[in-house]
Amino acid sequence: MSSLLDELLALVAFDGSRLLLQLVQTLVLVLVLLAVRVVLRHLVNRRVEDPHRLYRWRKVSEYATLVVLVVGVALIWLVGAGSAATYLGLLSAGLAIALQDPIANLVGWLFIVWRRPFEVGDRIQIGEQAGDVVDTDLFLFTLVEIGNWVEADQSTGRVVHVPNRKVFSEPLANYSEGFDYIWHEIPVLITFESDWRRAKAILQQITEQHAPPVDEEVRQSLQRAARRHMIIYENLTPIVYTRVDESGTRLTMRYLVAPRRRRAAEERIWQAVLDAFAREERIEFAYPTRRLYYYQPEADPALPARAGPGGQPQVVDPPARGERDEWDD
Repeated sequence: MSSLLDELLALVAFDGSRLLLQLVQTLVLVLVLLAVRVVLRHLVNRRVEDPHRLYRWRKVSEYATLVVLVVGVALIWLVGAGSAATYLGLLSAGLAIALQDPIANLVGWLFIVWRRPFEVGDRIQIGEQAGDVVDTDLFLFTLVEIGNWVEADQSTGRVVHVPNRKVFSEPLANYSEGFDYIWHEIPVLITFESDWRRAKAILQQITEQHAPPVDEEVRQSLQRAARRHMIIYENLTPIVYTRVDESGTRLTMRYLVAPRRRRAAEERIWQAVLDAFAREERIEFAYPTRRLYYYQPEADPALPARAGPGGQPQVVDPPARGERDEWDD
């Protein structure tokens, strides 16, 4: 009995000393990695001035440190284990249940790194969130928000953190991938009585003059996009389309513009349109209106009377079916 007790005490003492050694080794590994990372960051900050290169160096150092730490800790704690495969299997099963969302985010990060649906600096929309990507991490990526209550896709100033797993469950639109330009449209509504041909000619001239020019750089960007995504456009020059709406004739200007210059280009075009239409007597902007017509037949005692000019009674028919009064909405 005493010999068995001595063996148990010896085993406990051995396990305790090994546990202490593993803790010390883990602590030393963490401290060494942190020191190496600080030294590398200091050297890089002294020699590199480009903010984009500094950002890439910082992310590479973070990922490298994490990988070395995980491998080192695994080697420290799994040495001498009876069955490393069994241990890792049980650990993986427990983590898969308890950390389902973080694991999905980690897999999403691997997808982002491998497939590259976007990169830092791209303008994207994922689900209802849109913005410029300013950071990617193991579990989330960060956007500087655009749109929302601000018009024309300009920045709101808010920073939005999106879990990486959203790349699997939400539609993702990239403004910058492949083709670096987007199509933008500006509708202009004029009355039916306006000279729409003259208005269309004016809008075509304004669009060609104030929209960003379609130069060789735009064509080369389109060629690169066509090789990767089969993006093919027959016509890249500005154009004005015509359509009839309920309240007037709609003339829609369509042109290519860089995503971040959309509002500035639209402002220049609208100012030119307002100045040009102000000089035209045969062109008027349209707005929703209603019209009501009254018949004025001969007096009939059976019809109600209304006060006419000078306060004299005026007999009118009630509005016929389908007829409208006219006033502004």
